[in-house]
Amino acid sequence: MNKPTPAIVAQSAVRRFPRWVLILFCVAYVLPGFIGRDAWKSADMVGLGFMVELANGSSSWLDPTLMGAPPESPSLLPFWLGAWAIAWTPAMVPTDFAVRLPFALLLTIALFATWYGTYYLARSPLAQPVAFAFGGEALPADYARAMADAGLLAFIACLGLAQLSHETTPALAQLAFSTLLYYGLSAMPYRRRGPMASVVVGLIGLTLSGAPTLATLFGLGGAAIHLLDRSHEASHPSTSRQRSVESALVLLTTALVVALASVLALWSWKIDPPTPSWEDINGIAQLLLWFTWPAWPLVLWTLWRWRHQLFARQINRHIALPAWFCLVTVAASLLTGRSDRTLLLGLPAMATLAAFALPTLTRQVSALIDWFTLLFFSTCGLIIWVIWIAIQTGTPAQPAANVARLAPGFVASFSWWTLAIAVLATLSWGWLVKWRVGRHRAAIWKSLVLPSGGAALCWLLLMTLWMPLLNYGQSYTTVVRRALAQLDASECAETLGLAQGQIAAFQVYGQLRLTSFGASPNCPFLLAEPGPDLATPEGVDLSHWTLHAVARHPVDGSGSVLIFKRK
Repeated sequence: MNKPTPAIVAQSAVRRFPRWVLILFCVAYVLPGFIGRDAWKSADMVGLGFMVELANGSSSWLDPTLMGAPPESPSLLPFWLGAWAIAWTPAMVPTDFAVRLPFALLLTIALFATWYGTYYLARSPLAQPVAFAFGGEALPADYARAMADAGLLAFIACLGLAQLSHETTPALAQLAFSTLLYYGLSAMPYRRRGPMASVVVGLIGLTLSGAPTLATLFGLGGAAIHLLDRSHEASHPSTSRQRSVESALVLLTTALVVALASVLALWSWKIDPPTPSWEDINGIAQLLLWFTWPAWPLVLWTLWRWRHQLFARQINRHIALPAWFCLVTVAASLLTGRSDRTLLLGLPAMATLAAFALPTLTRQVSALIDWFTLLFFSTCGLIIWVIWIAIQTGTPAQPAANVARLAPGFVASFSWWTLAIAVLATLSWGWLVKWRVGRHRAAIWKSLVLPSGGAALCWLLLMTLWMPLLNYGQSYTTVVRRALAQLDASECAETLGLAQGQIAAFQVYGQLRLTSFGASPNCPFLLAEPGPDLATPEGVDLSHWTLHAVARHPVDGSGSVLIFKRK
């Protein structure tokens, strides 16, 4: 006789994760990366450039441009948020920090929506664990709360979340609004106004953030899954009619965002499927392997263990809804050529599916996850510390030499504050490992504590100990400073062939007034992208211009800029 569900969970296994610890953990993950760094190349810097243009009134709010050029993908709301933040914060607040404030809030929304989305999916009658003959199985609310804790931990543990979720780009806005939509669809059987409002805000926000196609697919699939879910009819006979009305409202909202995207010209069709070559296949495999680690093995295990429920005559909302979000994002990432930023939107759903694997894992598998995670993140943390020590002291010699070779000209700096934070984070990791290997009551979320803690530890160490080095190599500020030293205090320059990130860096960090090549004969300097081997680019007449200097990027040769002076 087949069990109605593969989950076998006792009440003792769903003890609550301490709220204050979970909140502190989220704060420690959100803040690093939003504080104390420059805008990095290239998408982060490009986004900042569009926001500054809007705040200065140099661009149309319905058609954002950067020095007359539109963004790579049509997007409105993320740029609006950054521009509003610049306008509403005091002038003493640095521009690049001001725009990060709403984006930090967006990441926070994504974390909360992931928790609540997983919680309400775990409340589904078909997601409940097996009822024991003599009682003692997990209570529905306690089980759902423990699964939500596990889902949030799995979300934070995903390696691909760290950098992209701390950038001021449309990708983070898309993540926040898609997760809000995910929560709304998950909670509809239990709440009315809140989930429906989340669906409306999520669909509109996702569309205005440059992903109308994904919003349409999510809305259509979510409405169908909600309509076909009959798991609550036994306890609530009136839910059939209510479910039909709610599904119709989701479809209506989806139709409205389709019209909105058409009116604002937000549709962007860029189908770029991978070629059947070993290089492309290997790149896709590595992306899926590392970007979604450690969620993807647990996702596959969930789909396998719940396969009978997934393909039963009655739809299983807690598997079908996150599976639909995962399917859409993985397919879109493979077909559009924007693999990582599109795949980012599937991480909340993957985290939910990963959580549903935990009730079916054996003790041996849980132990294997713990030991692998312990070795992997402890090794990563040790490498970060060793290289930082080498930067500061020159010992060990080989790491110091590698840094000098990869980042020539970098001068190390020391801060007691960053050292104290890094030491505290490392000690917390040690305590977490000691707690995990110690003897304590089992908790269903225990297998994801070390993966999430290790991911947060390494991210925090990078954003403290390595921040000066990363700013040096990942931003355009060094190039801007070197160029400004050669411009003889000029406030104007023409540009030729510069990337949008470079243009934004000169405008924001250099406070230069830039014009297109040939548009302003009064500008004494020309900033141009070099040709091969720093050759003069085509179109520059050396009878009118003379090569004045070369502002080299310290790490990326393609980021260097030729400086010409008008004769």
